[in-house]
Amino acid sequence: MRRHNIQLDKNGRLRHFLTIEGLNRKLLVEILDTAESFSGVTEQSIKKVPLLRGKTIVNLFFESSTRTRTTFELAAKRLSADVLNINVAASATSKGESLLDTLHNLQAMHCDMFVVRHDRSGAAHFIAQNVAPHISVINAGDGRHAHPTQAMLDMFTIRRHKKDFAPLTIAIVGDILHSRVARSQIHALTTLGVNEVRVIGPETLMPADVEALGVHVHHNLREGLRDVDVVITLRLQHERMRGALLPSEYEYFRLYGLTEEKLALAKPDVIVMHPGPINRGVEIDSAVADGSRSVILEQVTHGIAVRMAIMSMAISSRANLEGEII
Repeated sequence: MRRHNIQLDKNGRLRHFLTIEGLNRKLLVEILDTAESFSGVTEQSIKKVPLLRGKTIVNLFFESSTRTRTTFELAAKRLSADVLNINVAASATSKGESLLDTLHNLQAMHCDMFVVRHDRSGAAHFIAQNVAPHISVINAGDGRHAHPTQAMLDMFTIRRHKKDFAPLTIAIVGDILHSRVARSQIHALTTLGVNEVRVIGPETLMPADVEALGVHVHHNLREGLRDVDVVITLRLQHERMRGALLPSEYEYFRLYGLTEEKLALAKPDVIVMHPGPINRGVEIDSAVADGSRSVILEQVTHGIAVRMAIMSMAISSRANLEGEII
């Protein structure tokens, strides 16, 4: 018996957005196309559309992230939604109230969506399984599991520059083991049909079963960068590491830091990406991060349009089921 995907309603439309895994190519392309329609909003004199007027979106961040939280907040406000930012450190959960009690209290305030960031893998799924039927949940990053909206803004950025995914060879470099972004990127890239996904990093930072995701593993950066179209660098996530996985940051940069010299092995029109925050001189040299092939700041800009697309699609799906008109 086929297992129901909690992220989709009975018509296959987006209800929650928790992970890329299990979503089909058609839906991912729909997200990208919808984001494209929102990309011009930021260039207007009035940077708003009325799609979610009267809706309330709660940013529920149990883990800090300035970039992700602010882009979600901007995206919601540009859709004309009301936004509530919960300071979890000062909330009732820090005083002993359970997560479910907190959710139920927020539901009682007639909220429509929770944007959740948590340091525990599976937290967003748990919340989605326990909220009222009219509430949508967006995963803004959970533990080492997934960061689907980051992956989709990365896909949007790649499509803007490369148009077609099919012929591309894409390298993801760095701390693959601890990166929820890498996992989501791999699922998105393979679903969208790229020619080849390479993951590059030391053995100590590579998941044992990563080949099962359909990628090619390289432990030599120069070998892995040869003739690639896109390079995505990842930061070292020291906060998730247990034990000494690296000799030193200096040694890591020598072997895996992206420099102009190493980047020369890629295709001449290669683009360089990074989900942020950047550790200059550790995973990437400033000359590359600020260079002509870097699209890192574009990723931040595109994040607003992509998150607008995902939020509007999820809430529209719930409203359609309830017979509302947005």
